[in-house]
This record gives sequence, C-alpha cells and structure tokens, in this order.
Amino acid sequence: MEKDKIFEQVKQVAINDIDELEHVNNVVYLQWIMDIAQEHWKRLSTPEIRENIAWVVLRHEIDYHRSARLHDDVTIRTWVGETAGFRSVRYVEILTHDGIKIVSAKTSYCLIDPKTFKPMRITQEIRDSLMPF
Repeated sequence: MEKDKIFEQVKQVAINDIDELEHVNNVVYLQWIMDIAQEHWKRLSTPEIRENIAWVVLRHEIDYHRSARLHDDVTIRTWVGETAGFRSVRYVEILTHDGIKIVSAKTSYCLIDPKTFKPMRITQEIRDSLMPF
C-alpha cells in the first residue's frame, strides 16, 4: 500500500479502554476500527455526498496479534481496498509506537440509500472519492 493512500491517527490508551485482563478490550479495538473509518470517510467525501448515501457493515474480520496496555501510544491506520458494485472493503491496522502490529482488520461495507435503506451501486464519483490518489 502506498503511504499517501493511508489515513492515520495516533491515540493513547486510556483507562476506559482497559478490561479486567489489563489490556485494551476487543470491543474497544472494534470501536477504533469504526471511528477511523468514519473519520476517513469524512475527509474523503463532501457533506452533499454524505447526505445522499450511507455505508453499512456487512462483515468484520479482525485478527488480534498482541495486546496494548494503559498509556501505550498506538497508531491506527486505514485505507480503502476493492470497491465495486455495492461493496467496498476497508483495511485497518493498529500498531505499537514502534510499528509492531497489534490488530489487523478487514471490513466489508455495502453502500445504501439512507432514506430507503436499499443497496446502491457505487458510482464513479463515489469511487473517486474513496480512492482520490
């Protein structure tokens, strides 16, 4: 993946992210995956586009490679993959401050009309918004 196609955020693990095993709870990782996808989509799209379309999750695939703990700095990065028809795939990696993979995820989304909730075909304009590079 080319570096200029990746959207990144750095986060410090907070006390509310920690579970009884003293590491980041799996549900928190899922929330971070959803949050960065939403932030990236806001950067890639316009308010007009977001008014007329929405994305719903079809499937999450998450692999947990190691644990993050309280006060760890993590980098969360995402990019858009295969996009065609009604579906788009998004990849997310969560890394330690020195680049060791903690979590890798692949999420399949379906484009829908937010008024009817029916699937919509991904137009060239939307595809260009997702992959502007």
